[in-house]
Amino acid sequence: MNKLNLCVIFGGRSPEHDISLKSVTSVLGNLDKNKYNISVVGITKCGKWYLYTGGYDKIIDGSWENETDCLRRAVISPDASDHGLLVFEKDAVHTVKIDVVFPVMHGESGEDGTIQGLLEIADIPYVGMGVTASANGMDKTFTKLVFEHAGIPQAKWVVVTSADFENLGGKISEIEKKLGYPCFVKPACTGSSVGVSKAADAAQLESALKSAAEFGKRILVEEYIDGHEVECAVLGNDKPQTTVVGEIIPTAEFYDFEAKYVSGTTELQIPAKLPDDVSDSIRSYAARAFCSLGGRGLSRVDFFVRYSDGEVILNEINTMPGFTDISMYPKLWGYMGLEYGALLDRLIKLAQER
Repeated sequence: MNKLNLCVIFGGRSPEHDISLKSVTSVLGNLDKNKYNISVVGITKCGKWYLYTGGYDKIIDGSWENETDCLRRAVISPDASDHGLLVFEKDAVHTVKIDVVFPVMHGESGEDGTIQGLLEIADIPYVGMGVTASANGMDKTFTKLVFEHAGIPQAKWVVVTSADFENLGGKISEIEKKLGYPCFVKPACTGSSVGVSKAADAAQLESALKSAAEFGKRILVEEYIDGHEVECAVLGNDKPQTTVVGEIIPTAEFYDFEAKYVSGTTELQIPAKLPDDVSDSIRSYAARAFCSLGGRGLSRVDFFVRYSDGEVILNEINTMPGFTDISMYPKLWGYMGLEYGALLDRLIKLAQER
């Protein structure tokens, strides 16, 4: 059997750069080397691309960038006839052919449609959502509009733009009237809970808005939902499959960046202890959310189940969910009988089929 030429890309200029290092270390450790010729491309925080040939254990802490003997400047060629990487060796350039790219990247420049656009131009199949779906899925303000049109229940929200800071007091009054306290403040275009804050009063809200503004020009403010935090994994192209529902039981006040990736104390309950009809509703909404974006490949869709009345409320969609050893997406599929390595094989096959 001929091996598939697989290019795995990680890193990037996103605030979620370090999460990509964690995810890709797990991915590389679970790929079947008998099936794939693997080229590993790392992108630094300042945007430099390198073909990396060193040990995978050097990636997770960022020390791969110091392995100078294992680094060669390289880029994806936008020329579709090259269908691969251009690798620069002193005064020479050679091409490494690529059959499929797996962009294990989160957030800006990796999950927002930009690298997907490059791969479309290069005519190289890739794992995950396409350009439009990635862009809309990354920007929470656009995602809200798509899901509203699809008839999926969501928390009430207010969008804050950079122009609103000229009269921030007026915008805070609007938020207080529509959402009340507490409320959540999120940069529109980050994931992994980067820049997310909970505000209990006007002073905290102003501070949270200013902090979120450091990550982009649009900010999403949402009402607080007192409920179970649950997630459902989606896999497929035209006919997506969903997993059982998993519940997040954080030890922190909410499922923030620290709880997700640093402390390691958050409990994952798989399957979630919910009534069957509620779980069925979540799975149905997850598939609908995926399809309404024009989904393909994979997503993890996050929900709340309100304690007071059991209503299912969509929180957000993640078009390239975390792939760390504690991430919900591979754990949910593992519960369904699709182990990590087989899940990666399926994602790569879905990219080829598309």
